[in-house]
Amino acid sequence: MNLDDWLAHCERLHPKTVDMTLARVNAVRDRLGLAFGDTPVVMVAGTNGKGSTCAMLETIALQAGYKVGLYIKPHLVHFQERCRVNGTPVEADSLLPHFEAVEAARGELQLTYFEFTTLAIMRRLAAEGLDLVILEVGLGGRLDAVNCIDADCSVITSIDLDHTEYLGPDRESVGREKAHIMRPGRPVVVSDPMPPASIAAHAEAVGADLRQLGRDFTYGGDRQQWQWAGRSKRFAGLAYPALRGVNQLLNASGVLAVFEALHTRLPISAQAVRTGLALVDLPGRFQVVPGQPALVLDVAHNPHAVAALAQNLDQMGFFPRTHAVFGAMADKDLGAIFARMAPLVDSWHFTDLAIPRAATAEALAKQFEYLRTGLKTPPNVSVSRHADPLAAMSAAAAAADPADRILVFGSFYTVGGVLKNGVPRLVAGQSAQNPSNS
Repeated sequence: MNLDDWLAHCERLHPKTVDMTLARVNAVRDRLGLAFGDTPVVMVAGTNGKGSTCAMLETIALQAGYKVGLYIKPHLVHFQERCRVNGTPVEADSLLPHFEAVEAARGELQLTYFEFTTLAIMRRLAAEGLDLVILEVGLGGRLDAVNCIDADCSVITSIDLDHTEYLGPDRESVGREKAHIMRPGRPVVVSDPMPPASIAAHAEAVGADLRQLGRDFTYGGDRQQWQWAGRSKRFAGLAYPALRGVNQLLNASGVLAVFEALHTRLPISAQAVRTGLALVDLPGRFQVVPGQPALVLDVAHNPHAVAALAQNLDQMGFFPRTHAVFGAMADKDLGAIFARMAPLVDSWHFTDLAIPRAATAEALAKQFEYLRTGLKTPPNVSVSRHADPLAAMSAAAAAADPADRILVFGSFYTVGGVLKNGVPRLVAGQSAQNPSNS
């Protein structure tokens, strides 16, 4: 079978009901003999900022000369984007033996799609002979398949409400779920400046070495540069991370705290930090594509991330009109998302997404119209519906003037849908059906 066949197989295997523990995953892990040995493992959980944190960890370690493996998700276009070695997605065919191994090892045990693919990717990374392994946790922590591995250092980024049906109705509940990636006696870095108390409580309960932003490490700076200070190390004269966005210094500060915690096993020079921060790249995270009109791609899909997106858009400068392409899962807090984004958007292009969990373009339009009287919108805001993200972006480009801005945001499927043929280069008043590769 090829990779697409295996992914379809994993989808068909998805159990309708399954015990909500890691017992099945742990059993398959043991049958596989899956372990990373002496290689340091960093595990990253949180509501927002996980991808940026992983990317900065990876790029700085690569600049220091280390061989790095990264499991990051979800993918934008191709599944193998989830498994990177030395900054590059692995070949799809290289994953096939590991899917076969998981299938053989699971025997009578049922695995979800996420559990099956996670085990296969981690086995692929374990076979590589790495100096550092970075594992991004999925929606939670306690019950996440990644948590079958013991991290040498855990990271918890910003905490906010998302997936409340699984993680609980408030930040304390969400923090408690994510805190379970901690391990006794090992460091855990928390880069949320106002974390829920449940995180520190769990750290104390298990005896983890809690390293909290504002207490164990701090940062500051001006318009030109910034500096960082930890328990025993300092970095000064740092350029701002290449990743755009108002929260990237929080993420970068957590990254430097990780390297401080692991400095005896993974020493990092100041030059590696400076070069890594300057070179880091992560598609779809406030990614600005120059052109006429300008194009902004962002996978913000919960209120906290959308608030940061709105702030970033405000700081871009003046654009006569903003045309938004938006698609999202049906379970998202659409009311909060519309409330925050409505003042900035002159035309909405709602899109269907090729996944059953997604809200249809029709449903998004109806929800917007239902809320419209209570929203602060520009005059004459318009709404349209489209069959897919590329069609929505094409319509937005056709309606835009050169000085306008097109924003594509929401689900990974929305942003991935406009990137599937490459990074678009837009020309105002022309269709974007066939964007050119960058």
